[in-house]
Amino acid sequence: MKFGEFMVKLQQQQDCHLFLLAGEEHYYIDKALKKIMAGLFPQPQEAAESVQKITADIDTDDLIGMIETAPFFADKNVLLLRNTSLFKPKADGEKKTAAKDKKMERLLAVLADMPSFSYVIFVTGDKADKRRKLYKTIEKYGLVLEAEAVRAWNINDWLQGKLQTINRELDRDAYAYFQGAVSMMQQISLEFLDREFDKLALFAKERRITKAELVQVFAGLPEVSIFSLMDAISERNSRKALMLLKRQLADGTYFTVILALLTRHVRQLWQAKTLQAKGIRGKALAKPMELNPFIAEKIGRAAAQFPEAVLKAAMLELIDADYWLKTGQAGEEILEHTVIRLCDKS
Repeated sequence: MKFGEFMVKLQQQQDCHLFLLAGEEHYYIDKALKKIMAGLFPQPQEAAESVQKITADIDTDDLIGMIETAPFFADKNVLLLRNTSLFKPKADGEKKTAAKDKKMERLLAVLADMPSFSYVIFVTGDKADKRRKLYKTIEKYGLVLEAEAVRAWNINDWLQGKLQTINRELDRDAYAYFQGAVSMMQQISLEFLDREFDKLALFAKERRITKAELVQVFAGLPEVSIFSLMDAISERNSRKALMLLKRQLADGTYFTVILALLTRHVRQLWQAKTLQAKGIRGKALAKPMELNPFIAEKIGRAAAQFPEAVLKAAMLELIDADYWLKTGQAGEEILEHTVIRLCDKS
């Protein structure tokens, strides 16, 4: 289950003794783990005496022994297992043995009927293989968090949850700006976004957050401040685009950052152009492009204004620019030339 549903279930099933926190988004895993620990130990210092941390693979019979061993100096016996390979897909050629199967069956039987004093928390940064019997057992008798990596196209769940937490909402322009800003981020840090929205909650004058307030928070990030430049290119407004490009360079933004984001933007425009030629339009572009539907639709509209030959020539020029700039054979003027080529409507 996703993070929001997991946290609700966690609140409802306070007697749960079995957990699996799996996936690439460690932000969600960390939040869920803290919530589990807070429920088990109202006094944080109690955890030091009760939690046994295991950071490598352990023999299943040894794990059974630890689960069934009653604690001596605490009320609870909590086992926290990180980075176990028990949930990874079976490797090609992996051989099954009767002895191995019997050991796993013993473990599954114990997990299905946990001692009242024991709790087991599995944590893995990989996506868990749902075909594993261990996964199915935990799903049936415990709680499973699937911490899917957050990207621009699936960030709405996080955004709505965060806004609810801080009792705020975004107006239409602020929402559009946020989606555009996040789409510029090559890697999304939920920790960063979490902190910045906490700041917004402190100084926002009204419950509804405006675009102007969001700009104050995000404008300092190079990837996000380039958002306006990409918008100008999408509009094929050469004067505005060149002015914003020069401002970025004057402010000290590395050409490698501008080049990478410009290349990605042109690739997205070209991809949208190709997909639209196949009849995929509007918000339907979101899935194949792995973008938020709002952003995918916006890029689709922009792509319609570009001849395919212009996008192809710009992409080839950007590939060459990467080499020439890094080897010192060209200067920042090559970026200007590419921007002019993209915006030229003649």
